[in-house]
Amino acid sequence: MQEFFSLINPQIAPVSRMRESVIARIRPAVQASFDAETADVHAQIVSTHASVETLPGRFMRRAAVQSLKQPWDGLASIEVTGLLVAELAEGGSLNLAAILDVLEAGMDRTSEFHQPVPFPTTFAPDDHIEFMTATLEQAARHRDTAFADLTDAERQFLFRHGQALAEHYTPQISLFTEQTVAQIKATGRFAELLEERVNYAALIADAQALARLANGRWLRQLAEVFPKALPAGQTPPGITGEVMLAQRTSEGLIVIGGPGPNTYELDQRVALVIDLGGDDLYRGSIGASGDEQHGNAIVIDLAGNDTYEGAPMGLATGRLGVGLVIDRAGDDVYQLHQGSGGAGFAGLGMLVDMQGNDVYMGDRLTQGAAIGGLGLLLDLAGNDRYTSHGFALGFGGPLGVGAVVDVAGDDRYQCGGFIPSAYNAQDAPQAKPGDPLFQYDCFGLGVGSGLRVLAKQPERQAQSLAGGWGLLIDLDGADQYQSANFSQGTGYFFGTGTLLDLDGDDDYQAARYGQGASAHYGVALFIDRHGDDRYHSSGPFYNAGVAWDHGVSLTIDAGTGKDRYAIDQSTGLGKADYTGWAIFVDEGGADAYAVKLGFGEASEKSLAGFVDLGGNDTYALLAPASGFRPANGTTVPRPPGGFFSDR
Repeated sequence: MQEFFSLINPQIAPVSRMRESVIARIRPAVQASFDAETADVHAQIVSTHASVETLPGRFMRRAAVQSLKQPWDGLASIEVTGLLVAELAEGGSLNLAAILDVLEAGMDRTSEFHQPVPFPTTFAPDDHIEFMTATLEQAARHRDTAFADLTDAERQFLFRHGQALAEHYTPQISLFTEQTVAQIKATGRFAELLEERVNYAALIADAQALARLANGRWLRQLAEVFPKALPAGQTPPGITGEVMLAQRTSEGLIVIGGPGPNTYELDQRVALVIDLGGDDLYRGSIGASGDEQHGNAIVIDLAGNDTYEGAPMGLATGRLGVGLVIDRAGDDVYQLHQGSGGAGFAGLGMLVDMQGNDVYMGDRLTQGAAIGGLGLLLDLAGNDRYTSHGFALGFGGPLGVGAVVDVAGDDRYQCGGFIPSAYNAQDAPQAKPGDPLFQYDCFGLGVGSGLRVLAKQPERQAQSLAGGWGLLIDLDGADQYQSANFSQGTGYFFGTGTLLDLDGDDDYQAARYGQGASAHYGVALFIDRHGDDRYHSSGPFYNAGVAWDHGVSLTIDAGTGKDRYAIDQSTGLGKADYTGWAIFVDEGGADAYAVKLGFGEASEKSLAGFVDLGGNDTYALLAPASGFRPANGTTVPRPPGGFFSDR
């Protein structure tokens, strides 16, 4: 544990009030049962995964490798990392720099030391202009350091391919056309440049320098520092309403908008916007990298019910730099086109909303999504609604960490319904969109995924890219999660997917591969810590503690709530195939289970377990296997490699 905290920052230590690890609490009892019944299978899987780094899948991250080699230890470390993010988020945007440190440490990346620009000590306008200018210049120096080893052509390639990834990224390529071969090659080059030629520590420092502008005490002074509006003739083009400051700097324009309504049409000319209040409308490139020369951009809105209509790649998007949007108060609406809403592509994109009942409407690769960088959406309060097409809401692609962290409120998350699944060809070839059997992909709500090049030729396999880390943390509230295939804490091809819901009576509706599922060396962690929760799935397969083809998955419903598992259209609750490792645990309460198949079922050298640690439970196995009937208060080994236990 201490080694982890030392890695992210020598000055950060474990905090005594941090939430207790659920895995640490339940592991002794659960692992003891499995050691007694399935120790040989566990040892075989660990032995098989011992040389996992030698497999095709470039740029594997330590969290995935550790979890594949030693599942309990690796998954416990992932949970602790998520809990630290949650604790820091409760501290508000002042902890933004520390949150970045923790998330990036989960991707084996650390920031470089920098001396922050001191805050002004007077109310003199020139002092505050100097502070803003110096902060922008310091961030720009870090950015210059980050990309110093790249040629102009390489910078241009990274910038443009980031948009291509937002438009066309897919987790698996098995059909080799001229277009897909070029796509594989370009994405490989994108990853190589980022990993081998970019000083990523300086890029994190760039973001942390800009995060200083989120300081609430300083922001509250600005209305007094700049009390008078500029004459109408001095308002910059593209901006309407009162403007209190328009200052040109070497990094672009600084604008302070007045307390009334404003309209902002933004592009790469504007480096920093701070709006003092009013119901405002933002359009264009809103806190987003404008081009390869203008990588840093910040928008901070202090109050009002605001509307944000960003362009594609144009709202809190980092490409070759840092994009940052902070809204401190109001019921806000975010129209998020592809590659926006806290998204990173060879950069860091952060969207922070501190108060209000907000609506986030997203396309693909939005809302805490990243490929080759960091994407963060942090919402601190309110009953919020999140919708997305896919690869969103906490999605980490190759070399990416994508996170959604919601601190409080009764929230609704939706992902899917737009991207047809490749499974339709084999499962329902005659089905049409809208038919009950027609499937969609999500790859969201806490999903890590790589780029799997599926081919017989070793040279093609070697072009595969390991996945990153996707994380969704909801700290409190009665929440609803609705999603399509591959969602709600799912890992795919050396990617790590995590969903942590820390409190509240929640409702989970997923589909194929959901609620703690992994495939092709993926790693999945799903934990609901408290509440009377309901689980559903449209199926047809694999929900809640399931693993396929060397995947590792752990699903835990902690506490003693009365939980309902209506998985009658799907299989799961501890099911693994093809050298998978999957465990489902319900810690207690009077629970009801209805599942088509599963309950600690394993095949093909896999380990799978179902454990209910307490309560008077009821069971319905809708397609019972011969000789097995789940029941309250029974323990049944299910060889080879399976285990059922209700205590």
